[in-house]
Amino acid sequence: MSDAAEIINTIKGADGRFTPQSIERNERTAQGLVPKLLKVAGKIPFADDLAAAYFAARDPETPMKAKGVLFAAAAYFVMPVDLLPDFIAGLGFTDDATVLATALGIVGMHVKDTHRGMARRLLRMPEPVKQSD
Repeated sequence: MSDAAEIINTIKGADGRFTPQSIERNERTAQGLVPKLLKVAGKIPFADDLAAAYFAARDPETPMKAKGVLFAAAAYFVMPVDLLPDFIAGLGFTDDATVLATALGIVGMHVKDTHRGMARRLLRMPEPVKQSD
């Protein structure tokens, strides 16, 4: 989107500031991801991977192309319209898992241990046990 289009497509937020629609959309997606993830974390085995991908996408050191792929996977998880609706028992999250696995296969090297640690803390999961040799 051009700079002129960004200026034209602004939204007045609750705090009175004007922000481009694209930024407003990204903030709404980010606000929707964590609550939904916490709500379904016990039902899906890939919750920690999704949270780690989210933290990697928000990391300033992550390359822009990787951020785009990771944010797209997170946005697919939050979207209300799905290939397989999430309420279908046993199958609802398989498309979400596939999208995330594909994203991690492409840019997974940018998801660092620090991102995984933040994901475990968010989901209140225990730290992995380190075996001493």
